Amino acid sequence: MDPDIQKKLEEHDRLLAEIFKSTEKTRKYILWSVIGSVLLFIIPLIILMFLIPMYLKALDFSGLGL
Repeated sequence: MDPDIQKKLEEHDRLLAEIFKSTEKTRKYILWSVIGSVLLFIIPLIILMFLIPMYLKALDFSGLGL
C-alpha cells in the first residue's frame, strides 16, 4: 500500500474518533437537558396534585351558599 494512502487513512481514523467523542458528549448533554426539563415540569405537577386539594379543603364555601 502506498505510504501516502496509509497516512491519509490513519488521519481519517483519528478524525473519526474525535468526531465520535464529540457526538457522544453532545448526545449526553441533550439527554440530561431533556431529563432536567421533564423533572422541572413533572415535580411541580406532583406537588400541585397534593396542594390543590389541601387548599380547597381550607376554603370556606359557606358564604357562597354551597
